[in-house]
Amino acid sequence: MEPPPGLPVPTGLRRRSDSQGSASSRSSEARAVLRQRVVQLVACMEDLSSDEEVQEEVSRTLDEAFLLCGKRSVPDEEDFRLHVVTWNVGTAQPPDDVSSLLLLDSEGAAPDVYVIGLQEVNSKVLNFISDMTFDDPWSSFFMDTLAPLGYVKLTSIRMQGLLLLVFAQHCHVPFIRDIQASYTRTGIYGYWGNKGGVSVRMSFYGHLICFLNCHLPAHMEYASQRLDDFEHILETQEFETETAPRILDHKVLFWFGDLNFRIADHGMHFLREAISNKRLHLLWEKDQLNMAKKKEAFLKDFQEGPLRFKPTYKYDLHSDNYDSREQRTWLSFHGKKRKPAWTDRILWRVKGDAHDASDQEAEPEQEAEPAEPKEPEPSVRVTLESYASHMSYGISDHKPVTGTFSLELKKLHTNPLVIIQAEGEWSADWDALVTYSTQEPFPSSTWDWIGLYKVGFRSHMDYVTYMWVKDDEVSCTDEVVQVYVSRDEIPVLGGEFLLCYFSSNLKSIIGVSPPFQISRSKSAPQEGVTPDSVNGMDKPDLLGSPDEF
Repeated sequence: MEPPPGLPVPTGLRRRSDSQGSASSRSSEARAVLRQRVVQLVACMEDLSSDEEVQEEVSRTLDEAFLLCGKRSVPDEEDFRLHVVTWNVGTAQPPDDVSSLLLLDSEGAAPDVYVIGLQEVNSKVLNFISDMTFDDPWSSFFMDTLAPLGYVKLTSIRMQGLLLLVFAQHCHVPFIRDIQASYTRTGIYGYWGNKGGVSVRMSFYGHLICFLNCHLPAHMEYASQRLDDFEHILETQEFETETAPRILDHKVLFWFGDLNFRIADHGMHFLREAISNKRLHLLWEKDQLNMAKKKEAFLKDFQEGPLRFKPTYKYDLHSDNYDSREQRTWLSFHGKKRKPAWTDRILWRVKGDAHDASDQEAEPEQEAEPAEPKEPEPSVRVTLESYASHMSYGISDHKPVTGTFSLELKKLHTNPLVIIQAEGEWSADWDALVTYSTQEPFPSSTWDWIGLYKVGFRSHMDYVTYMWVKDDEVSCTDEVVQVYVSRDEIPVLGGEFLLCYFSSNLKSIIGVSPPFQISRSKSAPQEGVTPDSVNGMDKPDLLGSPDEF
């Protein structure tokens, strides 16, 4: 399907080829016979019996033929690229450049979706209060980096030092719906958020996907506590939806973060020798997470790529050297040297795969009545393209880890829920109208709003002004709704803009207009003079602000 008008064509989208090589001669002959019979059918239409039963039988046969042809001609599943980043940043500020981390210099197709999970973002009291009022430095940094490339921040969630950001290309935004975020504290018996998990769930072209960023307890001896905390997060974290209220209810789950699992039994000398000699496979069996996956039932469905990169913890700052601190006595204690470990990981789980045993139930004692057959859940195939650490980043004692995935799925939604556009020419010298029409039923609300955005906006909260859909409605028919925009709300300086319809119930943008030009107002200040303020309204209050749901 073509993207909505005015949106950039997704560079990361690839359609699998229908070509299976040259057709065999038998297939060619069969098609020739079919074409001949169709010609004969058309010729016989005029002589078709007037018997209604005969006509109905012919009609049913044709319907079956068209249905069969339609099934054969349905577009193949499509591939979407997903790039996941996990990084314990150790309270540091963002680096100058993250091009290699985000594959910005890669010659391959650009990711359709970025998922960025950070741990230990600076959460001191003054920093945290500032970040509650304004975007934190890391969020702003990634938005400033990705927005010029055509990405929009869909949502984010922050729990003290844990931060999860999700970005998508503009063209996918109207098809990513029902976005929700949640969190679970596990620090200090569940009362403190320095440890725990934050998650974002969404419907991606109709497929339910969840992203979970965790920071689990540290130190070698707390492996069982890590497992208990993760299981607690899976069991207790909930979303306000009936379709997938819990994390494991989603079709695809990505689990990542500073999971803090260590390499057991081996001493420091053996570890460093194996790493320096590039014999990493000698360490895999004693990795605590690998060992737990073999024993713990709730972990057996999770998959991970091979650990072919060096352990990502613990490094000297701005260095590729592992912890080189001198061990001191108690009064001048620096702490003992930490053994290298793969603390930073990315795993995934696809519900319903052959290895997925989560839905298996014990056999009933009595024979139950046969249930009606359920329609098979649409499949999603997840393929790991790369799994790597990035040694060039030294702002913390952890190296960032990335996983690039291919998601192969069939689009269950091919049309945006809302078609929206600016009516006529726009200028701050006169009032304007927005028109929109709904393409499919959806749970609308009095808190739905339409935002006016500059082209290249960073997130749904970057609007210049907004209109409440119900309050500002001036005309409504079965097909089209018109919404009034006062001239006082239109930017006097003009420029290139677009409109987005935000659904408060689905917590997402469900319609995007083509870009359009707003003419410079006659009352605009002269070139080079910045007005004291830009025309516009205050941002929506808590009920209208999607970040608060």
